[in-house]
Amino acid sequence: MARKLGSGGLALLLSLLFGMGALRASTTEMIVSDPRSGAALYGIDPVSYFIEGKPQEGRDDYELRFGGLVWRFASAANRAAFEASPALYVPEFGGYDPLAIEEGYPVPGNPALFAIAGDKLFLFSSVEHRERFLANVPARTKAARAQWEEVKKKLVP
Repeated sequence: MARKLGSGGLALLLSLLFGMGALRASTTEMIVSDPRSGAALYGIDPVSYFIEGKPQEGRDDYELRFGGLVWRFASAANRAAFEASPALYVPEFGGYDPLAIEEGYPVPGNPALFAIAGDKLFLFSSVEHRERFLANVPARTKAARAQWEEVKKKLVP
């Protein structure tokens, strides 16, 4: 189910990241990350999508190293949930857009453009990609999975 981002500081952060002069996610990482800080998902708490139904900015005092990156969380409880079962919370395809993966290339997803489908978190680079994905989740997921191994080779430096 796709959810809309509310207003506030997170919306401002994401508009700065993805608006004019946007930072580019590292495309050498298996997980979408901020190339300046090294924070996975630009510092967004991955557990918040499942608990709050929307992305929340993680805090420096609730960090965890996993998969070579720093992950930030909005609370100690969210950090503990991730630490206990990271596979439940790490976005599918590392946060790269599944429709772009289906076409054979890695495009970082925007943390504000997301969907939870089949208990998995997916991030998208555009509203159009999210809508196309949600119109046929099983087929789009299968197609992206078929290309993922080849696309991952483009992520390795």
